[in-house]
Amino acid sequence: MTLAPDAIELPSGQTMPVLGQGTWYLGEHPARRPDEVAALRTGLDLRMTMIDTAEMYGDGASEELVGEAIGGRRADVLLVDKVLPSHASRRGIMQACRRSLQRLGVDHIDLYLLHWRGTHPLAETIEAFAELVDAGDIGQWGVSNFDLSDMTELLEAGGTSCATNQILYNLTRRGPEYDLLPWLREHRIPVMAYSPIEQGRLLDHPQVAEVAARHGATPAQVALAWLLRQEMVAAIPRSSEPEHTRENAEARDLHLTEEDVATLDTAFPPPAGPQPLAML
Repeated sequence: MTLAPDAIELPSGQTMPVLGQGTWYLGEHPARRPDEVAALRTGLDLRMTMIDTAEMYGDGASEELVGEAIGGRRADVLLVDKVLPSHASRRGIMQACRRSLQRLGVDHIDLYLLHWRGTHPLAETIEAFAELVDAGDIGQWGVSNFDLSDMTELLEAGGTSCATNQILYNLTRRGPEYDLLPWLREHRIPVMAYSPIEQGRLLDHPQVAEVAARHGATPAQVALAWLLRQEMVAAIPRSSEPEHTRENAEARDLHLTEEDVATLDTAFPPPAGPQPLAML
C-alpha cells in the first residue's frame, strides 16, 4: 500500500489523516452552531476528514453537532468518539456506544476510544470493544490519556488491537518524547495529539512568532507543522470558524527548517527524563 503523504497507517492497515479536527467545547452555544458546522464542513472539503468527539463534550452536544456537520458525507469521514471510563464496563460500553450512535445519527463509529484510565478492568473493556467491532458498531478501538505503564498493562491484558493513543502533546507538553512516544512507535501505535496549540497559549509565544515570520505563516501553523513533521503523529486542532479551519489546513504545507527546529528546541527543551503524562 502506498500511503498519501498526509496519512498514517493504523495497525489494522486502515489509514488516518495526519491532520484532523477536534470538537472539545463545540456545540455548547446555539448562537455559534452555524459557524461551527461550517468550520467542520470546511475541514472535510480540505481533507481534514478525521473528526474527533466524545460523549463527555457538552454532555453529548458535541456529538450532535458532529452528526449535523457530517450529514450526507458520512463516507468521507473517519469518525472518532470517546467513552467515559465510568462507562467502561462490558454493559456500560454497549449502552454508551448506542447513545453516541443515536446522537451522531450514524450506524457505526470508525474509532472508539477509552477517554482515560478508569477503575474497570482493562480486560473487560477490551472484550466489550471486541464485541462492538464484531457487531459492526465500531470499526476499531483505542485509548486516550494512557501513559507508558497504562499502555504496558493494556497489551498485557490482551489489547494488541489498540489503534491509537490520543494524548496531550504539543511544544509545551513534550514529556511523552522521553519514553511513551518511542514505545508507541516501536509497537506501531500512532499518536493523536489533542490541544496541539495548547488552547491558544502558543499563539503569543515570541519564538513561535519568530519562526512564523520567517515563513510568512501564523504561530498556529508553526505549532501544527512541528507536530506533523514527526513520525506517526496526527493532530486534531479545534476550530469554530471556517477561516481558522483553512489556516489549520495550510499547516500541512509548512516545512520547518533545521534552524526553525533549533529555535523551537531552545524555547521548548525536550525532556531530560521521564515525566507524568499531562492531561487537560
